[in-house]
Amino acid sequence: MKRLDHDEVRLRVDAAPELLYDLVSDVPRTPEWSPEVISCRWLSAAGRAVPGARFSARNKKRWFTWSNRPLVQTADRGREFAITRTERGGGTIRWFYRFAPDAGGTMVTLGYQVLKPVPVGLHIILRAFFGVRDLETDLRLNMTASLDRVAEIAEREARAPAAPANP
Repeated sequence: MKRLDHDEVRLRVDAAPELLYDLVSDVPRTPEWSPEVISCRWLSAAGRAVPGARFSARNKKRWFTWSNRPLVQTADRGREFAITRTERGGGTIRWFYRFAPDAGGTMVTLGYQVLKPVPVGLHIILRAFFGVRDLETDLRLNMTASLDRVAEIAEREARAPAAPANP
């Protein structure tokens, strides 16, 4: 059984880095693109992405739901948004979005780095109860789906006419 280490996916998106950052750092919107996240809400008084802010995320895989409390690590508008997620029995993973200007659009990288290994027991549970034969492949498929959805949302928002300013 291969242990998780790190992985990332990339996609060029026709939207500005700042728009993409604003989208993914607005964590209550995460269920719009994530295949597993079903709700998010800020727990910190700031109520927005700043280093040290914490939020609650509720996830679902088939019939099983669980919650975790990620912590914002990096909140650098237009460049990087990163969180760490620690779960009992699930290790610690740093998730990140990175944004680089690219020919009138943005190259977006979505990835993770394992900081504390995911226990073998979790791999066994995922295989036995959820049909996840390879956690690395499952995460990569979810990251690809998430990034595709983020691109659709961001490109739609980038094309939307700007709201008129108040006189």
